Amino acid sequence: MDIRTGDRFVKLIKPLARKTFRPEVLGELGGFGGFFRFHARRYREPVLVSGTDGVGTKLKVAFLMNRHDTVGIDLVAMCVNDVVVSGAEPLFFLDYLATGRLEPKKAVEVLNGIAEGCRQAGCALIGGETAEMPSFYADGEYDLAGFAVGVVERSKIIDGRKIRVGDALIGLASSGLHSNGYSLARKVVFELAGLGIQDRISDLSRPLGEELLTPTRIYVRSVLSLLRSPSLGGVIKGMAHITGGGITGNLPRVLPAGCGALINRSSWEVPAIFGFLQHKGGIAEAEMYRTFNMGLGMILVVSRGEVKKVLAKALRLGERAFLIGEIVRGQKEVSYA
Repeated sequence: MDIRTGDRFVKLIKPLARKTFRPEVLGELGGFGGFFRFHARRYREPVLVSGTDGVGTKLKVAFLMNRHDTVGIDLVAMCVNDVVVSGAEPLFFLDYLATGRLEPKKAVEVLNGIAEGCRQAGCALIGGETAEMPSFYADGEYDLAGFAVGVVERSKIIDGRKIRVGDALIGLASSGLHSNGYSLARKVVFELAGLGIQDRISDLSRPLGEELLTPTRIYVRSVLSLLRSPSLGGVIKGMAHITGGGITGNLPRVLPAGCGALINRSSWEVPAIFGFLQHKGGIAEAEMYRTFNMGLGMILVVSRGEVKKVLAKALRLGERAFLIGEIVRGQKEVSYA
């Protein structure tokens, strides 16, 4: 890496990271490690929960748009949404940015998004790595990876073991495609439909490029508020972050033996972008639900008698929430009606 460029980049991003710091953060960026003072006395038996992910081929859309301030939000979201489904509060985040040649302006845009994602999640950006790898990446392109660490009281871990037949499924609306299925989405939009990033379709209010770059919704603050609400204590029995694999592949990950899920497809409005992709790509409905989130980014499993309370609280927290189905007898599979 060009040492001077690297040093200048670190100076540029230090203020961005500092704005995300929690009181537990010690020191500044630029050292060999990030320091986070963990207040273990706040917990009887603290358990650390970690998650890592990337943005995938959604980055290709960012390159086409030459817009780089949103994919950092995606990066954080993919990690912290995974961490919070266990009931854990994300504490800190680290990023990895690799490119052929470091372009400080573009990289700062990416880090701006990462910092914004951390602010939305309430976690601290305490470090990262920027790797310059000449001839490894195409000019102007880069890749991203992220790493989040959270904490949960062992007795409050949410792992689905308490889920029972008859429990209800509540879906929290997504902001769009989030960060999954982009290899297929790009093929449909740019190859099969022959459209470009500035093209519009009748059902969307903005160009396709902007629609495809919509950042992944971060559910951390809402989920933690639901978990900590005195009137809802203990009613959430399981959660699933709907990422790669869609509803069909992700919801079974939280189901215990002997349980399946029955989803009512008419219980929420599927955003127009999904219908467009299905029509233009000739994609079977089963494949749509196995690839995309179909408008639901997070699914909660709650006791049937608590549905109204959870829906009302989610609404007050700014989420669009829907009763989408129930737990039925089965072998960890999802069926649709």
